[in-house]
Amino acid sequence: MDKSLNFTQITKKYRGKWIGLTDDEKKVISSGKTAKEALEKAKKRGYKNPILFKVSVVLMPYVGNILLTK
Repeated sequence: MDKSLNFTQITKKYRGKWIGLTDDEKKVISSGKTAKEALEKAKKRGYKNPILFKVSVVLMPYVGNILLTK
């Protein structure tokens, strides 16, 4: 079973913050008001190169990409 992150819950918990994710994007390992703060916290926990992600303040639905041509 896929253990992907639930970004709805992440948005509620980390709204407006930067988060550090593991390489497989399945676990939040740090958070902070700035990317630098989230990176420093992740490094203190032993993660050298976390994926940094800015969590939106507003949860917006995304349906996909539509290519319109003439």
